[in-house]
Formats: sequence, C-alpha cells, structure tokens
Amino acid sequence: MSQVISTWSVKAVLFDLDGTLVDTAPDLAAALNAVLQNHKKPELSYLDIRPIVSNGADALIKLAFGNTISAKEQRSLKAELIEYYQQNIAQYSKLFEGLAEALLHLEANGIPWGIVTNKPAPLTIPLLKKMNLHDRAASIVCGDQVNNPKPHPESIYLACQQLSTPPEHCIYIGDAERDIRAGRLAGLKTIACEFGYIPPTEDINAWQADHIVEHATDLSNTLKLLT
Repeated sequence: MSQVISTWSVKAVLFDLDGTLVDTAPDLAAALNAVLQNHKKPELSYLDIRPIVSNGADALIKLAFGNTISAKEQRSLKAELIEYYQQNIAQYSKLFEGLAEALLHLEANGIPWGIVTNKPAPLTIPLLKKMNLHDRAASIVCGDQVNNPKPHPESIYLACQQLSTPPEHCIYIGDAERDIRAGRLAGLKTIACEFGYIPPTEDINAWQADHIVEHATDLSNTLKLLT
C-alpha cells in the first residue's frame, strides 16, 4: 500500500454493489439467457454478458436483442428479464473473494460500511437479504431512491448523511467511471476495482481514482490496512 493511502483518515466505507462488492453477473447472465431461450434465440456467452452487467437491464436487453427493437419491445423484454431475475435472485451471486473477511474486519473495528448503487431497491434489497447483508449495512442507497443517480453525487451525499460521517472521512469503491466520478464530486477518496465489470475497451486509469486495485483480494487487504 502506498504512502499516500496510508495517510487517509477513514471512518466509513461505501461500496458499489454489482461488480464491486457482490459478483452478481452469473445470476444476471442466467436471467438474460432465459429470456433469449423464451424467444428461441441462441444464448450469449458469459464472457460477453459480464462487462455489460453494471450498465443495467436496458443495456443487457440491447446486448441480446440489438438496438433496432421498438421501445415497446424493449420494455416488454426488460420486464421479462427482471421478473426472472427477481424469482431467481442470488442463486449464484456471492461476495468477491476476500470481501467477507474485509467486512468482518470493518465491523470488528467499528467502521460502518454501506452500499450506493444505481440498481433499484426492488432488486437490491431482496438480494442483500438473501445474502444476509441487509441488516449489516449501515447505509443502503439505491438508484430509485434519489432524484439523480450516479454519476451525480446525490446518492453518495445521502449515504454519508446516513452514516453520520463527513465525506472527507469516507471512501467510495466502484468498478465504473460513474462510480469514481460520483465519489470524487462528493469529496470522497475513491478506489477503482479492475476486477469488476469493465469493458475491455475502457481505460480505468482515465477515471482518476485515488487508487486502483487489480484483484478483489487486493481490495480486501487495502481495507484491512486502511482501518
């Protein structure tokens, strides 16, 4: 860990959800392929689906069915995808490697942690409850609970308020440029996760995060050292 990071005064930690704290891609890929099967279309490979997961249901439908479908078809297919996902939530989703231990470390040291996601609450809350994370998180802010989701900083500000912690003493961790931008705009230190759902054409260094971790175990070790 660099000398600069070791000087951070961290009193709370905020995570993005999909691709940062929880590996949800297997369940979302299964849901998308179920929709494709229902419409007698060939399934997509997991490797093609994974980088798109963080962009939400609309992006997944466009990946599978193209950009030429009508708005009505898009809405119908999206509803089908969400229904399947809700009925099969957290079948394969799990914390990224090392993060179970990192959360226990934060809790043992009195460092509250929370989640700020653009995922809507009807999908976020059941997932977190199924994974026994809901009651442990000191703050949960979903995309449909604010007027301006990420990259706007509103959801980050709300989480800091819920944690009763000034932004300058929080860190925000994410796997998308919008995560890092929102964290920076809110005045938090930021960590970008290279292990997340990042398209191969995207340059994570251009996000201007305060720190980049390559593997989930690197993030776990960093959190343990920071606190």
